[in-house]
Amino acid sequence: MAAVGVSKHFGATTALSDVTLRIAPGETHALVGRNGAGKSTLVSLLTGLHRPDAGEIRFGGEPAPPVADRGAWRRRVACVFQRPTIIPTLTVAENLFLNRQSERGPIRWGALRRRAGELLDEYAVGVDPGSLAGDLDVEQRQLVEIARALSQGARFIILDEPTARLDATGIERLFTRLRALAAGGVTMLFISHHLQEVYTVCDTVTVLRDARWILTRPVAGIGHDELVAAMTGEAVGLTDVAPRPPVAPDAPAALRLDGLALDGAYEPLTLEVKTGEIVGVTGSGSSGKVSLAETVGGLRRATAGTVTVGERRVAPGVPAALKAGIGLVPLDRHREGLVPLLSVAENATLPIADRLGPAGVVVPARRRAAAHAFIERYDIRTEGPDAPVSSLSGGNAQKVVLARALSTGPSFLVLINPTAGVDVRSKESLLGAVRAAADDGTGVLMVSDELDDLRHCDRVLVMFHGRVITELPAGWSDTEVVAAVEGVSA
Repeated sequence: MAAVGVSKHFGATTALSDVTLRIAPGETHALVGRNGAGKSTLVSLLTGLHRPDAGEIRFGGEPAPPVADRGAWRRRVACVFQRPTIIPTLTVAENLFLNRQSERGPIRWGALRRRAGELLDEYAVGVDPGSLAGDLDVEQRQLVEIARALSQGARFIILDEPTARLDATGIERLFTRLRALAAGGVTMLFISHHLQEVYTVCDTVTVLRDARWILTRPVAGIGHDELVAAMTGEAVGLTDVAPRPPVAPDAPAALRLDGLALDGAYEPLTLEVKTGEIVGVTGSGSSGKVSLAETVGGLRRATAGTVTVGERRVAPGVPAALKAGIGLVPLDRHREGLVPLLSVAENATLPIADRLGPAGVVVPARRRAAAHAFIERYDIRTEGPDAPVSSLSGGNAQKVVLARALSTGPSFLVLINPTAGVDVRSKESLLGAVRAAADDGTGVLMVSDELDDLRHCDRVLVMFHGRVITELPAGWSDTEVVAAVEGVSA
């Protein structure tokens, strides 16, 4: 497989610029880089979801098929994403042969299950073809997806963060299967934030940074420090961050976590965040950082431990978290942060609707007035309070989510990737609002993959496979954080 000089633009944004990637048959090739480096865009070109603006994709020396010919693409390349794409309400056999259950005539279910059983045996996937896919664990679902991809004839597989949701035992079993596939001639592109995994299973590594190719080297010929340096380069974006005054040692606690744990996500954690303090949390997809933030914000129920805001013990659930004074900016603003059919004003004022009129009845003029204040304070670019929130750009939609989280004047603020997918100007507005809230005494837990976000924190905790392995005070270097995230220091 080869991508030669490919570039891709989305409007004024350069997503890839003159990137070349060549993978030899039977090779396991790692693709690494920070968020925004261009990895996802390159995958979209390699799988035919987008057409490159320049350059070309070739398989076995032949040009890639037309984008519209999905069948031809599936015979050449398959992608196993971090989030499973199998349908949980169908059986394993039905998922394996979806849309190709039978060449002609009615489906012969017995024959379909036998074909599925033979396929699963071939790739050593020990599941019952007649079981519901939704009953499988994460590791089994992932292996079923790999078997499905190979059954369509593809000998080139892209694995996007394949270990992000697996435990240590599952990771080792997956690696054993990947080595067997490579020995059988399957070519793989392995995308991971865990550099140690790159050294464990990959032959060659390519680094992207800022939408550009940086290097391609044999894994055995590049050290951890050199690889981390290639990924980080010189920091870009919001690097000039004014230092915050130190939080007073005797400041009261805004949040206390005592032995908080969630089975399968993170181990017991004890943490105190003082009033006015911004504590950052980062780590890979399997680190447990998002689950921790969602537990504090009420979206998940802990299996052990307690959450206390001020002197108040917080019960599980979003209503209890809101009542205790916790504001939340969730991970997925579209599914969890916004109601797309409502207006900007309705979305921004949802938590304070009972304050906008007598006896819980919202007075439209008061709602618009409150929304106008939010629009001005958070620099939300919109036609007005009554505009549908679905009409906003990503950055302005995120400002609405933050405005809603701050509308109640919370004692504690939980942020999950607050600037993901927004431009530099929107990032400045969002992070400025967070700093202003902290300056007013709000405690902040900021979970983020972005180094530019973490620069605003008083300290940063790095999680790795459910544990806090490093705590870095303000003034850390990019290399320190990236190395810890990748597990180099673990």
